[in-house]
Amino acid sequence: MNILKFFTAGSVDDGKSTLIGRLLYDTDSILADQLEALQSSNRKNDDGTIDLAILTDGLRAEREQGITIDVAYKYFQTAKRKFIIADTPGHIQYTRNMVTGASTANLAIILIDARNGVVEQTIRHSYLVSLLGIKHIVVAINKMDMMDYSETVFTAIKEKYKALAQNLGLKEVTYIPVSALKGDNIVQPSTNMDWYEGESLLHFLEQVDTDLQDKTTKARMPVQWVIRPQTDELHDYRGYAGRVLSGTFKVNDKVTALPAGTSSTISKIEFFENELEQALAGQSVIIHLKDNIDISRGDTLVNSSALPIESKLIEADLCWMDTRALDTSIMYIIQHNSKTTKCKINEILHKVDINTLEKHTADEFKLNDIGRVIVKTADALAFDLYGDNRANGSAILIDSRTNLTVGALMFRASVE
Repeated sequence: MNILKFFTAGSVDDGKSTLIGRLLYDTDSILADQLEALQSSNRKNDDGTIDLAILTDGLRAEREQGITIDVAYKYFQTAKRKFIIADTPGHIQYTRNMVTGASTANLAIILIDARNGVVEQTIRHSYLVSLLGIKHIVVAINKMDMMDYSETVFTAIKEKYKALAQNLGLKEVTYIPVSALKGDNIVQPSTNMDWYEGESLLHFLEQVDTDLQDKTTKARMPVQWVIRPQTDELHDYRGYAGRVLSGTFKVNDKVTALPAGTSSTISKIEFFENELEQALAGQSVIIHLKDNIDISRGDTLVNSSALPIESKLIEADLCWMDTRALDTSIMYIIQHNSKTTKCKINEILHKVDINTLEKHTADEFKLNDIGRVIVKTADALAFDLYGDNRANGSAILIDSRTNLTVGALMFRASVE
């Protein structure tokens, strides 16, 4: 069954956790013990109903303060699709958490409080969505019950957001008026907004097509492991195991192993104990080649007709995730899929004020800062531009002194 990964973003108290709780509650996706804990909780809404946000508040501090701090993942399914939801924080000090939760999403739900309209945090979250290359956006205009379900209010907010979306280059935007608290247009169409002729949120999520990575011609598989048993029974066995990042590999396809640049043809594709004619994005498989060429962990198998960029000097957007500031004088480790090598931040091109979208010159990056840098790597990386292929266009920075992930990179250009 097809899986849709999406995340929610919005200002504090816009109702992100309540909306997810409503989706789970109205689709009967809550376990019996969770339901019992929910009903016995002391947290109630003003009208005495259950506070559904409790379903995603995993940390004690979140329950006490009524805010989202860390990313909470929830899973549910309907007859048509499986869903993975990332409930991400709205506070600016938790930007790194939001970027983490959104990094693997196919779709973003941006909540707007109908009482407040488009605010500073809406701009910030929308910029992050555009930065991360998420193609499908749902603008859920929430708390319509507090505005008497007014079509005028909905239309005014929609028109204002359209101007922002155009400025950020967001194209696939759907607008849905909802009340997460009351359940309007979440799972079932609302009888309180008969002027709205679109789909409910759940119906849209069930129908939207997000299988973009499966359709790309850029077939990519980082080699995780070379399988060479060297037993009497499997004396000549040599397979390359990994997860297909994007595109499709087929038997008899011509492939190239990078960085060596040697080519061969796929002779067999194994998936557990079965042989496949093709391997799709997301599948973990073992690929066999007709020629014995030198391939090791960290190399990448690609289709020879659509080669990636190879470079040691890369222009990239950087989201800094560490409490210790970026130090341009030291070496970091960059991990691009299964490839790791040393690197330095050669130059900081600019930093972005994510509340105003203005670009500023800067000589440092601190926690939650975002901007454009030039990275110099010890070994060449085989990558695609992030806008063309998210799966092969991103990497993480690791501080070798602490072994902590300190930054997320999105590749924008080769400088060489």
